[in-house]
Amino acid sequence: MMNNNYTCAIIDDEQDAIDLLSGRLVLLYSRISVAGTFSHWQDALEALRVNKFDLLFIDISMPGKSGFELLKLLPGLESEIIFVTAHDNFALSAFSFSATGYILKPIDDRELSAAIDKALERIANKAVASQIRNPPAKFNDKIGVPKNHGIDYISVADILYLESVNKCTQIVTAGGKYTSSSNIGNFRYLVDDYSFFQVHRSYIVNLNCILRYESTGIVIMKDKKEIPVARNARHDFLQVVSKI
Repeated sequence: MMNNNYTCAIIDDEQDAIDLLSGRLVLLYSRISVAGTFSHWQDALEALRVNKFDLLFIDISMPGKSGFELLKLLPGLESEIIFVTAHDNFALSAFSFSATGYILKPIDDRELSAAIDKALERIANKAVASQIRNPPAKFNDKIGVPKNHGIDYISVADILYLESVNKCTQIVTAGGKYTSSSNIGNFRYLVDDYSFFQVHRSYIVNLNCILRYESTGIVIMKDKKEIPVARNARHDFLQVVSKI
């Protein structure tokens, strides 16, 4: 299974701001641990050079070096970046760093959650892209689908896509279809370690079984099934498949 726990670092010259954000993260996201807090850019630079954090919350206006100047010293940084600032006039510059979010102080929980959810989704999609380039040796693994008189074992590599049907999940392979009473969300975690992508709330597709992507937002699978790609998933989906 893919790791569902994440680490973050907070960089802000105001300790009160660090404490406030840390508190919000504890309340809102049990899966995210605050692994480092830094009130000076030099301490942050040293830590970021030797430690990997999944998410980075960073203020922009700080003494010595701004958040932008600090990031320029870390060209290979892989963390998802969320800027947290009292200034609204840096947004355009912020996204030149491929930032996931730009949150204004005082922090609004809804804005914070939206930025974090997007960051976690991007982390998951990057993991999928990495698996496409370096598929796991255990791709011959199977998943069990309980039925009335036993369990069907299906090779993960044979799955074309999974479809949500009436609160159940239909697993479609080249050789047939299987129905599980589990919802599609449970299957997303089962196939996390493989080259699958949830293109729509009702569909998870095997990226290795896509024949074509239509600009209208449709993927055509090996069995000729046309599956919609949700608008809010298209950007990340195209980034992932461009690496195949």
